[in-house]
Amino acid sequence: MATTYPDDPTDILRDVLKLERLDADERSSTFLGYTPPQTRGRVFGGQGMAQSLVAASHSGDADRFVHSMHCYFIRPGDATQPLHITVDHHRDGRSFSVRHVEVTQHEKVILSLTCSFQTAADGVEHYQPMPEGIPRPDELPPISALVGMIDDPEAQELAYNRPFDIRYAYEPIFLRPASKKINSNIVWMKTFTPVNVSDNVAAAGLAYVSDYTILESIMRNHGITWVEPGKSVASLDHAMWFHRPFNLNEWLLFVQESPSAQSARGLGVGRIYTIDGDLVATVAQEGMIRLPKFG
Repeated sequence: MATTYPDDPTDILRDVLKLERLDADERSSTFLGYTPPQTRGRVFGGQGMAQSLVAASHSGDADRFVHSMHCYFIRPGDATQPLHITVDHHRDGRSFSVRHVEVTQHEKVILSLTCSFQTAADGVEHYQPMPEGIPRPDELPPISALVGMIDDPEAQELAYNRPFDIRYAYEPIFLRPASKKINSNIVWMKTFTPVNVSDNVAAAGLAYVSDYTILESIMRNHGITWVEPGKSVASLDHAMWFHRPFNLNEWLLFVQESPSAQSARGLGVGRIYTIDGDLVATVAQEGMIRLPKFG
């Protein structure tokens, strides 16, 4: 039987960002999160981060904006089972609130995340400018136009079952290596239809989408594709710093590069800009990349 996908893929994100509150007191709070159907049966790492940030944001003052998060992916998640999310209320100071989140399944921790929120404050400001000469998103094809015609469950899920419209400024590496080996990757991204959420929940949505492409800066540099026979890729940890509020409904440019790869691990770092050039977030992720030729 053919798999059906939502008419509006952004509904996937809306559902992910809705948590069921189980309990709360001064020291901790607990939630349940749910996973949309997955071809591989595993929880997408970006989903776990997003739901952890949403849970943490529900435990503090609404006027404090998340400014950083640090996450470890400890075990694969089972997409058929709910995620049990526990938030420890570590500290609420005059300006900052710190939370620690653990996500468990089958009585084992699958994800651990620490994040910090800050009350708005005045101070010095600067940021690295957005690179010039990048094609505009309306000049680039959506992923559905690149792989949507392929009769394969993973290709169909890639094309029609992701809540964000992602457009590659460089040639994609879904099916074949890039013609030029470079340690960078650039994509535009936004939700397909508008989502009406708070600044903190928007940050959770950005964490979600930031996990899709950042390791491609490593893969592109070594001629690796997503269909590489026998390869194994997994996110190990993920950190984000949120500099300014932003709108998920408008195009964001994700500029990624890899400064190093070694020991079957690679590091990807990235900067996320509004279409007008404001830097809204910085991202870093280390991933495991194992290839058969290295044993």
